[in-house]
Amino acid sequence: MAHPSSSEPRWKCVCAYDGGHFAGWQSQVSGASVQDAIEARLREMFGREVRIHGSGRTDAGVHALGQVFHFDAHWRHGPEKLLAALRARLPSAIQIKTVCAVTPEFHARFQASGKRYTYRLHLGDADPFTRPYSWPVFRPLDLAAMNAAAAVLRGRHDFRAFTALNGPARVDTVRDLRRLDVRRRGRVIRIIAEADGFLYKMVRSLVGVLVAVGEGKLTVHDVRAILASRQRTAVVQTAPPQGLFLVRVFYRPGRRSTAATTDVDNDE
Repeated sequence: MAHPSSSEPRWKCVCAYDGGHFAGWQSQVSGASVQDAIEARLREMFGREVRIHGSGRTDAGVHALGQVFHFDAHWRHGPEKLLAALRARLPSAIQIKTVCAVTPEFHARFQASGKRYTYRLHLGDADPFTRPYSWPVFRPLDLAAMNAAAAVLRGRHDFRAFTALNGPARVDTVRDLRRLDVRRRGRVIRIIAEADGFLYKMVRSLVGVLVAVGEGKLTVHDVRAILASRQRTAVVQTAPPQGLFLVRVFYRPGRRSTAATTDVDNDE
């Protein structure tokens, strides 16, 4: 059996997955996570345990179009064949989109400079092909009010009131929310959030508050007060997971890599 070496090449991968089929990204005792499925395939390929390191966790039910992970392993045949081998026997709910060789210094989590998420709302009842990937909302939504509330939330703030994090007060909860937009096309509303990083359930909490504003349950003044309070209360509802997609992970420009891909990153 082969054993890992500190001199093994490092590989960066971008993947997509349907989170409705998994117990989240992070490895579980049950083996039912996205990480578990990918590591099982790598174990088949390399005849040993190969640990992958993701850019961050997604909860059960949350989807991804551009999750990033890396791993270390010797592979003789180039990134194109590594991509094909990885794809060969993965569950159909996971797609490896790209593979590239990176320097040993690259780390999928610690070198990420930002992330973009999209949340999908559906006005009224959704069909069986839409419902698993959106939050059906049955009350009319005031988009102008939602965008006004989003403007209050954009920027660098302490988002402790918008996280389910129950840690000590000294935990850093300041984030730079670079983008928070509300867009409508037909019966679909997309909320796009981009930041230098996100707290636990922060995006779903932001969405929950924006929907409450759209329904008239909260005002823009209320949102400003919630943000300033730095206190999580029942007023901040957490949107259900199935409407949330991790779209893209950003990294600062670095050295050019040898890559294999059969798809392009989807920004939205």
